[in-house]
Amino acid sequence: MQIGMVGLGRMGFNMSLRLMRAGLKVAAFDRSFERAEELAKQGATPARTLGDLVHVLGAPRVVWLMIPAGRPVDDAIEELLPLLSKVDLVVDGGNSNFRDSQRRAARLAGAGIQFLDCGTSGGIWGLENGYCMMLGGEAAAIAMLKPALDALAPPEGWRHVGPSGAGHFSKMVHNGIEYGLMQSYAEGFEILKASEFPYDLAALAGLWNRGSVVRSWLLELAEDAFERDPGLEKIRGWVDDSGEGRWTIEEAIRESVPAELLTLALMSRFRSRQEDSFRDRVIAALRNEFGGHAVKER
Repeated sequence: MQIGMVGLGRMGFNMSLRLMRAGLKVAAFDRSFERAEELAKQGATPARTLGDLVHVLGAPRVVWLMIPAGRPVDDAIEELLPLLSKVDLVVDGGNSNFRDSQRRAARLAGAGIQFLDCGTSGGIWGLENGYCMMLGGEAAAIAMLKPALDALAPPEGWRHVGPSGAGHFSKMVHNGIEYGLMQSYAEGFEILKASEFPYDLAALAGLWNRGSVVRSWLLELAEDAFERDPGLEKIRGWVDDSGEGRWTIEEAIRESVPAELLTLALMSRFRSRQEDSFRDRVIAALRNEFGGHAVKER
């Protein structure tokens, strides 16, 4: 089987390597041709344009997108549409909004082209450990893609979860849960660090991963981070969000689901990007006004 991989960032590049290690052929395109050339050293066929990529793929063609959500995906699909034939398959493995995936599936179906939305989790560790993949779309397209899915995932690490949009919806909620898990660990470790006890946070994280009810891979990663930088003094507490957390909360509101913890975790990310916020200055001023509490001058 041959896969045309579009987007050779941290995920797309490593996924291509894992596919090739399993004996599948990969043709690769990235806006930076140097990335495709780098992957070519590992056995991939580099392409300078999407047209070149489609040209080297055997029918039925499989084009797997690992590019940023939103306009880049729409642009790629519009460019691919006149190049592809009926029964060819486009897979969106990025973190697209599920409603966009439903729209794109209908757009491609009108041209007889198959589409799968594939929520992909695994990060930079996926190359060695495999990727967890949640797929939305038609069963026939899943069957067509099965050799690649088996190559990319660990045993039982991929699943057809429903119709178009279901893959990206489940990945969206997955990432919303991830926000809450990380927030819980972060708050707990901050309490430990602020306490009177001289905890070795790396050692404690390691201990909790041996039989504790809070053991997890995230806790393993916390242990690694604390071992490298016990006080996390080399990084800023500035936390970005890539959209999935926001979409999760939007859907919770739409469905009247009280997702309090996930909402607060998202708000905490917004808070992390503020330095000396006006809101906090208002609170300080009010405390000073009604109670004479000290304020710190800027």
